[in-house]
Amino acid sequence: MVNGLWGRKLGMAQVFTTDKKVVPVTVIDVNNWVVTHIKTNEKDGYNALQVGYVRSRYHGKPMSENWLRSKKTYFEHVCEVLLTQAAEGIKVGSVVPFQTIFASGETVDVVGTSKGCGFAGAMRRHGFSGGPSSHGSMFHRRTGSASFMRSRGRVIKGKRFPGHMGVARRTIKNLTVVSLDPERNVLLVKGSVPGKPGSSVFVRKMR
Repeated sequence: MVNGLWGRKLGMAQVFTTDKKVVPVTVIDVNNWVVTHIKTNEKDGYNALQVGYVRSRYHGKPMSENWLRSKKTYFEHVCEVLLTQAAEGIKVGSVVPFQTIFASGETVDVVGTSKGCGFAGAMRRHGFSGGPSSHGSMFHRRTGSASFMRSRGRVIKGKRFPGHMGVARRTIKNLTVVSLDPERNVLLVKGSVPGKPGSSVFVRKMR
């Protein structure tokens, strides 16, 4: 049984519910993901599907055996989806129908990589309020004290300092599937998910 599916974040939008309420949703494109290999417990030690995202230049073209021989040429990303049991009815070269995995109103978890913000200060990276901006203050946006006398000047491990911000694996749990669009191969999930538009995300059933 397939418990998750890879997709690409397109961005955010708004939809109206039946009771005329606006719901913010994230649009996830699950098109152009092709099964490139099927792993079994007897041969590989675990059950999984290896899926690849077809490069934009090959969108809409029929798949051939050459695609599997040189995956770097034809696929932009190659990932795996673990299975709870052996795959049935799925063949190499086919597209896994997401409408059979998820349903409207189902709760899912979305895994992605957060946006990269480069080198950031302590206020932006950790949400510090900062010091006074007037009356002769020299603190402003500085980090503040790094240690204290009890530790003899030793900086405690994990102290929040300026540094590289973003590009970290994040999981947003308990999101609701608002609707499915099989014609456009689009999945609408309530709320925001990590990553910038165009990044790969993994949608899985809630554990």
